[in-house]
Amino acid sequence: MRILVWLLRLVVFFVLFAFALNNQQDTVVRWFFGHQWQAPTVVVVLSAFAAGCAFTLSALLPRWRRQRLATSADGHGTRTHKADDERPSAADPGREDAPSRVTLPPPLHPPREGL
Repeated sequence: MRILVWLLRLVVFFVLFAFALNNQQDTVVRWFFGHQWQAPTVVVVLSAFAAGCAFTLSALLPRWRRQRLATSADGHGTRTHKADDERPSAADPGREDAPSRVTLPPPLHPPREGL
């Protein structure tokens, strides 16, 4: 499987390398107020791709942050404290300090009534 992944990576690399070699002509990008930028076509295409990736990441970053904070606040995310690992489990009835029952976290919204 590893060899297949490396072969796929090699194919992608050679396709991109051939694209770069075939697009070395100068391209002029005209901006506002008479400004222009002259560069090889492959540089213009890769710059546009990088700008699109940066814009997408900057647009998604606030949502990812809110989800991460919400996940860590309600306790359903990954564990961040070592104290969680040291707590006795309810599945081990032989321990004296094991809790008698499992408690669930409260719901995130009140129950709907009258529907």
